[in-house]
Amino acid sequence: MSECNLVQAKKGFVLLVTASAMMIALDSQAQSTATIKVANYFAEDHPQNVALREHFKTSVEESSDMSVQIFPNSELGDERQYTNGVRNGSIEMVVAGMGLQTAEPKIGFTEWPFLFETYDQANTLLNGVVGDEIEPLFRKLGTEPLGWTANGFRVVSSNRPITSMEDFEGLRMRMPNLAMYVDVGQALGANVQTLGFSEIFTALEQGVVDGQDNPYATLYNSGWYEVQSNVLESRHMFSPNIYLMNKKFFDNLSEEDQDVIKLAAEEAMEMEWQLMQESEEDIKAKLKEEGLTIHMPSDDFRQNMVDAMDPLYEDFYEEYDWAKDLVNKVRTYSEQ
Repeated sequence: MSECNLVQAKKGFVLLVTASAMMIALDSQAQSTATIKVANYFAEDHPQNVALREHFKTSVEESSDMSVQIFPNSELGDERQYTNGVRNGSIEMVVAGMGLQTAEPKIGFTEWPFLFETYDQANTLLNGVVGDEIEPLFRKLGTEPLGWTANGFRVVSSNRPITSMEDFEGLRMRMPNLAMYVDVGQALGANVQTLGFSEIFTALEQGVVDGQDNPYATLYNSGWYEVQSNVLESRHMFSPNIYLMNKKFFDNLSEEDQDVIKLAAEEAMEMEWQLMQESEEDIKAKLKEEGLTIHMPSDDFRQNMVDAMDPLYEDFYEEYDWAKDLVNKVRTYSEQ
C-alpha cells in the first residue's frame, strides 16, 4: 500500500470510529429523554400506585430528562401480557408478581405457603439474601430487578364463613393460574378455579366462584368486598411484587440515569412497604364497616393449614436441589 493510500485508510478509520461514537452518544441521549411506561394491575389508590406516583415518577422527572407514565388497573394488559411486554421491550417497566416462575421455578420460592411470618422478615430477606439468589434469574429473562415490594399476606374472602378445614370442602375458590397456587388451594381442600384478575369481581358477583385469595389491600381497593361476606385471615402465603425494567433499556441508559432510576425505585419501594403495613388494620376496619366478618383462625385450625402443606414441601425438596437451603435461610432468620 502506498503512503498516500495508507494515510487515506487511517483517516477513513478515524472517521468510522468518530461516527460510531456519535451514534452511541445520540442513542444514549435518546434513552435519557425517554418516556418510561410503568404497567401494573393494581387500583389507582393501592399503595403500589401511590408510591409510584409520589416517589418514583416525581423523583425520576425531577432528577432527569426522562418522564414516567403509570398505567394501573391492567390498562396495558393483564400481568402475563405486560410481563411479556417488559421482557420484549414494548413496555419499559412493570410491577410484577411471580408469574415468571413458569420459566424459572426458583422465582416462585418467594410465595411458598407459610414461608414468611412478618412484613419485616419478608422485606429483610427479599431485599437481602433471598433476593440476591433470585434476582439473577430475572436478568436471565431479559429484565432488570430494581427492588422488591409487598403485595401482602394473602387472606381468603368468601360468601360463607370458613372456620375449619371442613369449611374449605366444596368451596369454589378463585386463584391465579399458576401450578403452585392451584396446589395450595387444593391442599386446603378447596375446589380451585383459575381466572384472570380482571374477571374476579364478576365471577364473585354472579356466583361462578364462592371466594378468592388475595391480600387485604387488593380485596378492598378492587371492591370485591361488595360481593363477599366473610374473610379468613389465613395468611397462607406472602405475595411479593418486584419492579422490573427491560434490561436492554436499562443497560442503554447512562450511569447517571441508571442511578436516578435505582434511587427512585428504592424510595418508592420503601414507601410501599410502609403504606402496606400501615393500611392493613385500617382496611380491616373498613371491611367490617361494610358488613364483612373477619375470622381469625384458632391455633389448631392454623396448624392444620400449615400441616396440609407438608406434601407440597416434600415435593419441592425432591424436585429442587436448592429448596432446603433457601428454606433454611428463611427459617434461620425466623428463629433469631
